[in-house]
Amino acid sequence: MNFIQRLGFFSVGLIMGIGMLMFFLGGKKASCDYSPNARTLKNIRNKDRVFSENALTYFSNNNLDTSAVTTILKSGNVDFGKSDTKRARCKVYFISEELESGEFEIEIENCKNKAIIKSVNKIQ
Repeated sequence: MNFIQRLGFFSVGLIMGIGMLMFFLGGKKASCDYSPNARTLKNIRNKDRVFSENALTYFSNNNLDTSAVTTILKSGNVDFGKSDTKRARCKVYFISEELESGEFEIEIENCKNKAIIKSVNKIQ
């Protein structure tokens, strides 16, 4: 069997395999969150969010909606250098994202069952 025939058989098998994967995984909400940034954001998004008084005061004083946190948690960037990931109980993460009204950074305490939004700051 020459190279062209082997390539043809390989291509047919590859296409059939991709088709089967699309059929079996098509309706599921499967995601490929492999980077540390994506895993951290997904972990925080899946928990109940609790806003501290400091964060709620910032939102009300600056006429912002708390739904901005959801936007930041979807596509934000985790600053692992600034974050405290060595804590035993609740790790602290700093996440920043550019929104329509400017660039914001939120401080989140990520506990086992909930994520506490500690503070929100606009980056100048």
